Amino acid sequence: MTDTLPPLRDVIARHGLLADKSLGQHFLLDLNLTARIARAAGDLSTGTTIEIGPGPGGLTRSLLAEGAKVIAIEKDARCRGILAEIAAAYPGQLDIVEGDALKIDVATLGDAPRRVVANLPYNVGTELLLRWLENARAFESFTLMFQTEVAARITAPADTGAYGRLSIMTQWLCETELLFHISPKAFTPPPQVQSTVVRLTPRPDPIPARRETLERVTASAFGQRRKMLRQSLRAVAPNADAEGLCRATGVDPTARAETLSVEQFCALANAVDAKKA
Repeated sequence: MTDTLPPLRDVIARHGLLADKSLGQHFLLDLNLTARIARAAGDLSTGTTIEIGPGPGGLTRSLLAEGAKVIAIEKDARCRGILAEIAAAYPGQLDIVEGDALKIDVATLGDAPRRVVANLPYNVGTELLLRWLENARAFESFTLMFQTEVAARITAPADTGAYGRLSIMTQWLCETELLFHISPKAFTPPPQVQSTVVRLTPRPDPIPARRETLERVTASAFGQRRKMLRQSLRAVAPNADAEGLCRATGVDPTARAETLSVEQFCALANAVDAKKA
């Protein structure tokens, strides 16, 4: 039913909607691209598809056209009328939640299986992802657009320049896949950076580890990225025995953080907790 709705540029002009920098808004108006994102999210015919910051509703239209039942969370009250028009064109398929996604527990919205499909605001995208990962098993998948630098960090393998804390905390809980890039020219207004769509699929059985400890270990290791682990891990090793901690887990104490796998970081975190017991 997307063809019954007016072109997005006409809708924006009629409502006088201009992107708000404070909300990190860059509107994606190319419906071919929004359709590609919607298709990349897989089968949307069951459960709930959650969208963050729909704005004028380009991606919303494409999700609905794929048969999704969408819950759209929008902080910008100016978009209320536009989204209401889309909801009217797709009766029973779109629910609009007005509010800040950072303050909403999206894991409780709608019926399972739940998935998040969104062009995330650059200024809060990473924070939103890390919050959702606290309850990753509540979701079937995440299909998300980030600036390319962030997407590269999320999907980076070990022993690469982009590999770091975000890589480990994400890959510990999810399979990650970089899908495709989107040029700044596709947006209104164009951002100064390229965007990239990634898909994250929560692991049914992630490596056992305590999240808080893993965060501390990765923060310590990458906080002094150029130093050997026997030095950088002193902040978390009991009695400053960082070298002993490494040897107990089969990790080379002279290695640097970016060379360790997610499994090795989980082993270090578990060893830290074991020494406290």
